[in-house]
Amino acid sequence: MAGGGPLELWNHRSMQILVLLSLGLQLVLFVFAGTRRREGAPVRRLILWLAYLMADSTAVYALGHLSLSASVHDSQLVTFWGPFLLLHLGGPDNITAYALQDNQLWLRHLQMLVVQVLGAAYVLNKYYIPASTSDGGGHLLRLASFLMFGLGVVKYGERTWALKRSTLESIGVSVRTQPPAIHNHFHPHDEAASEEEFHVRRAHSLFHVCKRAIVDSSVIETDMIPEGHNEYTSKMMHKVDMWTLTGIELSLLYDLLYTKAAVVHTLFGYVVRVISPLTAAASLLLFLFTSKDGHGRADIVITYVLLAGAVFMETTSLVNALGSSWTFAFLSTTRWRWIRYSALCNQRWDRLRRAVVSLRHLFNGGGSRYKSARLSNTIIGQYNMLHFCTRAADGPFASPLLGSLAKKLGLNEWWNRNHYSGTTNLSSSTGHSIVTYLKRLHARGKWSITVRVGMKWGKDPLERRRVYVEGILKDSLGFEFQEGIIIWHIGTDVFLAKSESAKAHDATPTVDAIKVLSDYMMFLLVERPYMLPGQPQSKLYQRTCEKLVSMRSTSRVRLRYRIKNLFRVHDGPAGSSSSRAQEREELVNNLYHEYVNKEFSFGAPRLTHVARLSKHLLEKERDGTTETLELVLEVWMDILVYASNKCSRNSHAQKLNSGGEMTTIIWLIAEHLYRAAL
Repeated sequence: MAGGGPLELWNHRSMQILVLLSLGLQLVLFVFAGTRRREGAPVRRLILWLAYLMADSTAVYALGHLSLSASVHDSQLVTFWGPFLLLHLGGPDNITAYALQDNQLWLRHLQMLVVQVLGAAYVLNKYYIPASTSDGGGHLLRLASFLMFGLGVVKYGERTWALKRSTLESIGVSVRTQPPAIHNHFHPHDEAASEEEFHVRRAHSLFHVCKRAIVDSSVIETDMIPEGHNEYTSKMMHKVDMWTLTGIELSLLYDLLYTKAAVVHTLFGYVVRVISPLTAAASLLLFLFTSKDGHGRADIVITYVLLAGAVFMETTSLVNALGSSWTFAFLSTTRWRWIRYSALCNQRWDRLRRAVVSLRHLFNGGGSRYKSARLSNTIIGQYNMLHFCTRAADGPFASPLLGSLAKKLGLNEWWNRNHYSGTTNLSSSTGHSIVTYLKRLHARGKWSITVRVGMKWGKDPLERRRVYVEGILKDSLGFEFQEGIIIWHIGTDVFLAKSESAKAHDATPTVDAIKVLSDYMMFLLVERPYMLPGQPQSKLYQRTCEKLVSMRSTSRVRLRYRIKNLFRVHDGPAGSSSSRAQEREELVNNLYHEYVNKEFSFGAPRLTHVARLSKHLLEKERDGTTETLELVLEVWMDILVYASNKCSRNSHAQKLNSGGEMTTIIWLIAEHLYRAAL
């Protein structure tokens, strides 16, 4: 083989390469699966995506290759590798589906399960290790093969069942047929527990609300409600941070949809977790005492690697399962009181939980000890039309090199969406304002009218201040929802640029909250329109941008900026907009003066609404009859609440696999408040 090249290596070592590649892909899935809980880390997400696509196909191909060519191999250890490929097809516990649609394909996985199990059984039956050696080594290796085959079948079947249990249809059936669980057991020193652990346990206690909401099951049969359930729910929501609580609940929903949590945290799942590492360890010991005569050194080493990998993965699976907060929920509702007493009342599970969390904290390299239990719901997208239009007007000689390349490849729109968008951290004060607004809607009985019956977005704040009847503000909300976002987004920027009260120091928190929510809704319109209700308005958005670009005053771009911009990858509105505030101010003035006195413009009718809206807000500010900044903020919060509720449940669930969305958090908070009032 020396000097034969890759082809010669493949011809002689193809099976060895395939099984090692299959094991390596399983390790990649195990290590990188957690990156989907957060929005960033594009490189790790790409690696995870490639590993997910390759893992099943590699194992399936290897099994087929083994069944066809095992007889030509000198080393019969190759036949021992078949069960490991079944184990690899079972996959790690922390990822079963990459996208929500993968769960719908559980029948295809069931069919593949039957075919692959039969293939592996055929290999073992035809090429099993002969038991004729004098030291009985053949018996040991054959027994190890059967043990690993049984483990592989169970783990592969478990993954298929997890896919079935993770469909929205299956979750819907379970919430309609199973009463909400009451977690009666709380540790007597629960109040002394950390704040994060406190919220994690409360999230499990209220998780039935999240499950019913995601499948849109609002009706709970009276005979299925346990006695004292309403009082219990109210107690669990008392003195909790709703923003933190719902973030953890959505992380639990992620576990339910995209991992094996639905089957792991059952009695059967825990039994499998205990038996699996014992089975893998027993197989390792059997192989250790098996005679190695006649087997190639490379094959022996590979077999040890496969066995060690199986022991590591299954042991880690057991530790993670026992130390998971899901286990607390299972133990709290189990019928076996002695187990509940032994694990919870004696604090044994608490100590195990702290040890597991500490290990995760160590491997994560710092940060929050419970970071893996929460989604990245405080990092939100930002996109600003005026920011984009001042940049887009610079012309081709001032655009980044990657942007020019993207335009030549026909990816100009994709580049514009990603290059000119950014992210920001949602401040605690803004989050608190949103929750307070939601509670106020519920207290006034406006929630069902606003989003469940069909009141127009943004109407409630205008009605409360008795300005909705004025045609200008009424028309500014738009005929379509996304049209209203465009009008209010640009109108808000024009108003803030000309408002005297917005420049006051004490108005900074309110102004910042307005900008963040306005840019966030525009980000959803441009980057994630599937998260918004109504018809997409991409053409309207593009025409409005073209008109704004044409209105910008011609100015020379400084050489220093051109050179810096050539290599810029991201140019989001947050933080960078101040570098060219003059160009943005000129665009605002040109827009305002051109359209403020026009009744209607066929070329840009929405810009007419923009100018009239900003003028009307400025007049309200001058006459002092309205707290204009508070009005604008409440309109944006109302638009945000409307979008959160009208977004499809399927879209909410799909977005969980990439960090979640702020609208999903708001939707779930509203669901808790609504159902608590039933």
